[in-house]
Amino acid sequence: MAPRIPSHGLLPFVCLALIALFASAPMAMAVEIQKVTSPGGIEAWLVEDHTVPLVALNFSFEGGSAQDPDGKEGLTRLLAATLDEGAGDLDSEAFQARQEALAISIGFSTGKDRFYGSLRSLTPTLRDATELLALAVNAPRFDTAPIDRMKAQLATQARRNESDPDAIAGRALAKAMFGNHPYARPTLGSTETLEGLTAADLAEQHRKLLARDGLTIGVVGAIDADTLADILDEVFASLPAKADLVPVAELSPATGSEISDELAVPQTTILLGLPGLKRDDPDYQAAYVMNHILGGGTFTSWLYQEVREKRGLSYSTGTSLSPYAHAALLIGSAATKAERAGETVQVMLDQLRRMATEGPTEEELRAAKQYLTGSYALRFDSSGKIAGQLVALQNAGLGMDYFDRRNGEIDAVSLDDVRRVAQRLLADKAPTIVTVGPKQG
Repeated sequence: MAPRIPSHGLLPFVCLALIALFASAPMAMAVEIQKVTSPGGIEAWLVEDHTVPLVALNFSFEGGSAQDPDGKEGLTRLLAATLDEGAGDLDSEAFQARQEALAISIGFSTGKDRFYGSLRSLTPTLRDATELLALAVNAPRFDTAPIDRMKAQLATQARRNESDPDAIAGRALAKAMFGNHPYARPTLGSTETLEGLTAADLAEQHRKLLARDGLTIGVVGAIDADTLADILDEVFASLPAKADLVPVAELSPATGSEISDELAVPQTTILLGLPGLKRDDPDYQAAYVMNHILGGGTFTSWLYQEVREKRGLSYSTGTSLSPYAHAALLIGSAATKAERAGETVQVMLDQLRRMATEGPTEEELRAAKQYLTGSYALRFDSSGKIAGQLVALQNAGLGMDYFDRRNGEIDAVSLDDVRRVAQRLLADKAPTIVTVGPKQG
């Protein structure tokens, strides 16, 4: 018979199962945001909800992979991978064992403009979880063995990307549109740059990025403002007052070039790139609605209908808006048979031109707005999602009332608004076109 497991040995697994259940449970209350300021001056946005005994804490610092020094691409990504690989007097194994024993989750990641972190904990273990997070944020060890292990994992991913058509196309598009700007650098780095990174590099990047002036925090769950204030100071108050960031220039993405890379794969990957709108642009919501009709609406979008349904050119196709802090893109994508790549590109270009010259119908606009407002609630079906939204709102400067006014802004978008923004983004514009796939002919 199977060996008997002591009941206390099941506790971490039970707690983890509960966290997974509660993290995906719908919030049982309206989203009411409080601004909490700790005695040390750390601010956070809090949605207090005691329906389940779970706390989700998300945070971000200004400065992401765009802060990687030349020749050290991948440094910020490696920093994210190593912050929870030992801190204080706990080496990597002890730190991970402590997380498992407490049944908590601590994680870090990076984007181009910001560095992110998160904590998930049940309330009975929140104080211990806070202590562990404070160690990771303030006193990472950067020991040789875990650094080498994380470098090897990231290098393996980088090697895979060297033969992945989507990754190749993404790098080519970024290089063509961003040139020598830091946004053109791969967040992951390369096998060569990763190999040269050291513990000293990580410690210096940690010193530069993790500071109080660029910090945004969102918290959701069974915690009151006073308890949260104490936690904020414990985790963040000892960080430097100001980050040591290299200024990142504003950029107007380049367009009009065509790049074609040969790769022995079954299909050709296609990317089209045009300048988009940053999140604070007054036309952003109109562009968001336009994008849904053009290629963001999956089954209902123009690209899906024209590329897939009518012609069977691609299984998946669409467009997306990619706003960064210092630039913005509108990107279209598809994958098709090599011999039909030219036809697919032309159909995609035809839809861009059609949107710029004709625009959608009233019925298409109504359906798009109905979907975008109706599906918004899906962003609030877990405490973790809401905590992430709280951070995103602060980073974009959208205000504490955005949840309440967002659907009204979408509803207010008119046909004239969509046609105006389509003219602005698409009329007489030649996108950058990237194709990666087998040789034709």
